[in-house]
Amino acid sequence: MSERPWLAAYPEGVPADIDPSSYHSLVALMEQAFKAYAPRSAYSYMGKDISFGDVDSQSQAFAAYFQSLGMQPGDRVAIMMPNVPQYPIAVAAILRAGFVVVNVNPLYTARELEHQLKDSGARAIVIIENFAHTLEQCIASTSVEHVVLCAMGDMLGTLKGCLVNYVVRNVKKMVPAFHLPKAVRYKDAIRRGSSATFTKAHVGPNDIAVLQYTGGTTGVSKGAVLLHRHIIANTLQCEAWFNPVVNNLRKSGEQVTSVCALPLYHIFAFTVNMMLSMHTGGKNILIPNPRDIKATLKELSNHKFHSFPAVNTLFNGLAHLLAVGQVPGRRHHCGGRPQGLRQWRAGICGSHDAGSCSEERRRL
Repeated sequence: MSERPWLAAYPEGVPADIDPSSYHSLVALMEQAFKAYAPRSAYSYMGKDISFGDVDSQSQAFAAYFQSLGMQPGDRVAIMMPNVPQYPIAVAAILRAGFVVVNVNPLYTARELEHQLKDSGARAIVIIENFAHTLEQCIASTSVEHVVLCAMGDMLGTLKGCLVNYVVRNVKKMVPAFHLPKAVRYKDAIRRGSSATFTKAHVGPNDIAVLQYTGGTTGVSKGAVLLHRHIIANTLQCEAWFNPVVNNLRKSGEQVTSVCALPLYHIFAFTVNMMLSMHTGGKNILIPNPRDIKATLKELSNHKFHSFPAVNTLFNGLAHLLAVGQVPGRRHHCGGRPQGLRQWRAGICGSHDAGSCSEERRRL
């Protein structure tokens, strides 16, 4: 105990140690979750629930598609998307095929994107069509051979999906013109992969899982090499600290629901939202654009949630909007606050001090 004095500050119920060797790889962690929680909702997106079983089947088909292109274990695949359901499906597909995830900020300029694609050696990229024009400007200078284009409405069903895509493309003008003649649409890739053969990759704890690029504030962005065991350890650490808060919920049979407003391409949300919820059978409410605070509040008014990982700027923005009474969808609220806030058990704050985050939590 004297060698680890910090343990005295651990809350009751938080263990002193975790065992990262309990999973051989992130693939093992995910596939256990797919089997255990298949019928449960893994993600909620624009009113549509995507189950663990959906993520399982589509990620396996997506992995088979990439394998059918001749890609080999260890190849790098970039993901350049906001918080849409295709993101976690792509991550699962890439890891199950033995490839390496390269997380890319979708707001990158062509110069920044070119650097990251060249530095990582990415052979493929999964990208939302909103930013395809950025890729068009630099793809010729990179090693990217395969492009999969996703759309905001891909996972919303035929009618609603077509409507959302029409509005995004033609009303809001959020998809600038682009020319990527060899690109394949996400739905077509899944269709092709569904009829292809998936070969399970042999992935171990010391294999590379993710190249996580830094913000580039001290120079060009640099890729941090994250092994499977690194992310497993971080996921289990998050679980150990989170359990005392939500154990009563689990005992009652209630599914733990988290707000996923942080970008999944950032390691914070990648671990605390996607991987932790995958491991524990939780659900994430996907927020594609948290900068639109009013739209975020409107979406949250439709849900009961228990966990809200975020940064101070988002908490402050939400608190301000509620304080001045500019709450959309008022009929869904009680006392000016979304119903979900009444069930909120944990606010996980990054980038700023916890004290100011706690103050904003009290205001909410």
